[in-house]
Amino acid sequence: MRINDDITLDDWELTESFHRSSGPGGQHVNKVSTAVELRFEAARSPNLTPAIKARLKRLAGRRWTKDGAIIITAEAHRSQPMNRELAQQKLVELIQQSLLVPKRRIKTKPTLGSKRRRLDGKTKRGEVKKLRGKIERD
Repeated sequence: MRINDDITLDDWELTESFHRSSGPGGQHVNKVSTAVELRFEAARSPNLTPAIKARLKRLAGRRWTKDGAIIITAEAHRSQPMNRELAQQKLVELIQQSLLVPKRRIKTKPTLGSKRRRLDGKTKRGEVKKLRGKIERD
């Protein structure tokens, strides 16, 4: 399976299994195994760098198993080939998201003007609150 120009997945990394879909569907759903479970051995993949694997693990979340595989299920369609294509598409999108390196945040300090404006606002608000006190009789 081809991800982009640099990354292609070998056949041994992917395993497909088929089972019955859940939910309503009448007699058809009880007879036909249309749901697809795609298993990708991500931790053992030689085509992915450790940084990509770490981002992929974070993006996969609960789909990442203890032995380092990603399990993707697809049962949206009534036909097996369409569900198969959907599962492969989900995997490709997940891997492509993990290829994007997040931009590092640069810490910045607030400007002097913004500090002054904040403090001025606080003092004005305090003065308004002081005026709400009890009125003293002379």
